[in-house]
Amino acid sequence: MTRTRTAMLAALTLVAGASGTALAAHSASAGAAAAACTVDYKVQNDWGSGFTAAVTVTNNGAATSNWSLGWTYAGSQKVTNGWNAKVSQSGAAVTAANESYNGTLATGGSASFGFQATYSGANAVPATFTLNGVTCNVDGGPTDPTDPTDPTDPTDPTEPSDRVDNPYDGAQVYVNPEWSANAAAEPGGDRIADQPTGVWLDRIAAIEGVNGGMGLRDHLDEALTQKGSGELAVQLVIYNLPGRDCAALASNGELGPTEIDRYKTEYIDPIAEILADPKYAGLRIVTTVEIDSLPNLVTNVSGRPTATPNCDVMKANGNYQKGVGYALNKLGDIGNVYNYVDAGHHGWLGWDSNFGPSADMFKAAATTEGATVADVHGFIVNTANYSALKEENFKITDSVNGTSVRQSKWVDWNQYTDELSYAQAMRDKLVSIGFDQNLGMLIDTSRNGWGGTARPTGPGATTSVDTYVDGGRYDRRIHLGNWCNQSGAGLGERPQASPAAGIDAYVWMKPPGESDGASEEIPNDEGKGFDRMCDPTYEGNARNGNNPSGALANAPVSGHWFSAQFQELMKNAYPPLS
Repeated sequence: MTRTRTAMLAALTLVAGASGTALAAHSASAGAAAAACTVDYKVQNDWGSGFTAAVTVTNNGAATSNWSLGWTYAGSQKVTNGWNAKVSQSGAAVTAANESYNGTLATGGSASFGFQATYSGANAVPATFTLNGVTCNVDGGPTDPTDPTDPTDPTDPTEPSDRVDNPYDGAQVYVNPEWSANAAAEPGGDRIADQPTGVWLDRIAAIEGVNGGMGLRDHLDEALTQKGSGELAVQLVIYNLPGRDCAALASNGELGPTEIDRYKTEYIDPIAEILADPKYAGLRIVTTVEIDSLPNLVTNVSGRPTATPNCDVMKANGNYQKGVGYALNKLGDIGNVYNYVDAGHHGWLGWDSNFGPSADMFKAAATTEGATVADVHGFIVNTANYSALKEENFKITDSVNGTSVRQSKWVDWNQYTDELSYAQAMRDKLVSIGFDQNLGMLIDTSRNGWGGTARPTGPGATTSVDTYVDGGRYDRRIHLGNWCNQSGAGLGERPQASPAAGIDAYVWMKPPGESDGASEEIPNDEGKGFDRMCDPTYEGNARNGNNPSGALANAPVSGHWFSAQFQELMKNAYPPLS
């Protein structure tokens, strides 16, 4: 039978809910045409007087080399800045035009951008959108949405191997019911209990579930329920290398330095087998691969003042690289898995002596044990750390009385002042040495908000370079090397897709409220030791400039619920919680 293809006018559907999401799309009724474009408009954060939004536009019409998306607000919304698009406003009318690097929009192609705005009164989502002047409900394409060969058919099945450029775009992200319950049980915790967080597989037993808790299949089954008919990304932390975290005793693991075979056969292989189950092929599975491992082989080995014997052992036996490579190879063979390798943070790797060598180490690990750079979808920075997303009160190029900001005690000759600049620079470096040019970065913002009364509102005094930096920095840690249960820390930006150039998402990979380590020695069966950096009375070591640890007291073993920390994070959240 011949199927006619006729230009038609499709209905415009607008869906708005408590999540602040609008979707301009085509009708799914039989015989309706595909819309000229679809627009996913999501309010990511709303603090009563302002908000941030993420927008994805999909072109269902002819390919174009330049695009401009327009909409009109019904209220008082005023855009103050944007990213990944040139966003301007005249009266109530807003225009978002492409940047030079994302102007090409193929048929079926998408572009994502974000912006921040102020408002008073209501914050209703826009009612209609136009793409290059054409309202997003006019089409000249196929007319039969039930045709399985129709490339614009919204019901077309997606092959598991057809990875998208950014797994977070257009997708919900899995909310871990166990973490959500802990958060909701805290006074005020219901304000964030519906946020997505990472699921940590930090030992072999976690695959099946620890002490009656949810195992990997339980989480994936729940993810399918949360997914419904839409797209959903589920975030897993792969974290069980032999000799794990050789420089921080609090996060040591169950496997000894030489137990690489157990890591492969008892840990990675069972995970890969579960993830490859066709039942889960419709999920976008994001893996964070082995945090705080490879950078240790650069910074905490002989020849450095920060060296530890354990890291020398792991560098000599090569089991970090072998383990990461094996995980990337096995998991990368699964078409709906997106591997993101941990890349430290700016306060660890931002110095010239660490930055390039770490990138080379990542490349070496990604090309061993059968892995290739194609098995790496991106990298993640600031995992379980506290580095500020963006320091706005001073720049690395500033100087005070002729003295560079880089010479301040806080910056200490680092090349970067915050995680956003570091992540973007690391991305460029990794692409330059052979990783995919579409490499995406994730930034963990679960604990880097640094808000509350201690948050500076402007630059520090120009008495000296130190008063200038210390008075203006958002990150209030005593030293950049402090990493354990930091006093004064706050929740950062809420999870959101495509927030800045080169950044796939801001994520809460470290679940807020889960301890970094015990503040005193606590016997446990998880292989986790006692690290003095988690002791609030500790006066420090070479890795934090011999400064006090800044840690909270009465902390439990790493990964266990820490109510006092959770309350601290909510109190100091930035953007603040409503």
